[in-house]
Amino acid sequence: MTAFTVALVLVVAAAGLLRWRRPAWYWLVFGVTLAALRVLVRYRSVMDACGLTVPPARWRLSLARATNQPIPEPRPPRIRRLRPTRTGLVLRLKLRPGQDVFDIAAASDRLRHSFSMFGVTSREVRSGVVEVRMTGYDVLKRVQMPAETETRAMRVPVALREDGSVHYRDYRAIPHALTLGATESGKSVYQRNLVAGLAPLDVALVGIDCKQGVELFPLARRFSALADSPDTAAELLDALVARMADVYRLIRTQQRITVDVPDAEIAADIWDLPKELRPTPVVVLVDEVAELALYATKEEERRRDRIITALVRLAQLGRAAGIYLEICGQRFGSELGKGITMLRAQLTGRTAHRLNDETSANMAFGDIAPDAVLAAIQIPAELRGLAIAGDASGGWHRIRAPHTSLRQAVNLCNRYADRTPDLPELVPFRPTTGTATELVPSAKASPATA
Repeated sequence: MTAFTVALVLVVAAAGLLRWRRPAWYWLVFGVTLAALRVLVRYRSVMDACGLTVPPARWRLSLARATNQPIPEPRPPRIRRLRPTRTGLVLRLKLRPGQDVFDIAAASDRLRHSFSMFGVTSREVRSGVVEVRMTGYDVLKRVQMPAETETRAMRVPVALREDGSVHYRDYRAIPHALTLGATESGKSVYQRNLVAGLAPLDVALVGIDCKQGVELFPLARRFSALADSPDTAAELLDALVARMADVYRLIRTQQRITVDVPDAEIAADIWDLPKELRPTPVVVLVDEVAELALYATKEEERRRDRIITALVRLAQLGRAAGIYLEICGQRFGSELGKGITMLRAQLTGRTAHRLNDETSANMAFGDIAPDAVLAAIQIPAELRGLAIAGDASGGWHRIRAPHTSLRQAVNLCNRYADRTPDLPELVPFRPTTGTATELVPSAKASPATA
């Protein structure tokens, strides 16, 4: 009996230590079994308490009265599958007649408390079937991406969602995106994860970094073109617009619209072309869009209009030509001048890290998911990397990218430097990857002149 007591104490102590230091390990060893038992035992009473049951059918009531049997109890949604995951449980429910998916969504917070889970979200799989994802611990506190993710052409994992699933950046589904975030909000780490995910793919990376290239130029060996000033950015964007026109001419000549060609083989974008003729897709990363829109003189205003016009054209027409935009910035508002709201309307994907003002949050989500605006401005400063991600469908999620240092991103870009394509239109903007020149101290800081 003493040995059993000691063993039990050691197990409880080990479980407590794991739950404190390694919540993911605790969940896989102890938590998943306890949570599954808790859900199965409490399921009927919890659903009844949350108002997620329906009265028994009339024929069941009539049969009970005719046979002098007890009145049947109200029926909860039927459990079709209970699947454990590395972060929680996935419960697939079959709704009863008269129930709606919004009933489950409205009761998510009550289900979280009743089942003693960290978070509960739901989504409709198909008519009458709802998937409830329950997380057993805070997966965004210490982000650990799964070892294996679903990767395919132009789709890369960049972050982890609050329900434990992977957040992907799918350029085929959402061609252009806007990423906002204040200083020290984790926007740069999100951008590094994006570059790290794109580096192994057959894609050309084009960067515009008007902070003298301090963010993107360390990754230069994987970039086909880089611009570090608004003047160079204007020329680079004009080259991309010219490439877009050339790609459209290629698609037009290869459309194969004849009576003996099936409709499915008619080319409408680069992905319908034969692989040997398909142009290399291009992802354009703009690190700070406000630097491209600000001006102080008439000449700078003309350059600004030229840049914004090119960005709008690429956003409106670039998808079929395989040109995708990633617009990043600390601030994005109508005060940046004409054309900004037109550009925003073409940026389907929206990601907002911690913001300093509600106006920027409204520019990010006000037109697609108004309820995400409040969530974006409530992100605490100590949770760097936490963000709200949404799209034009109105849905949004809390996400957090794993911490990737600049050194890690540079090493990854250097490893895949041989995959950097040489595009003829972008040769003048190809970055040089030689050794950095030594910085010369100014005369004011020089000891000789002190």
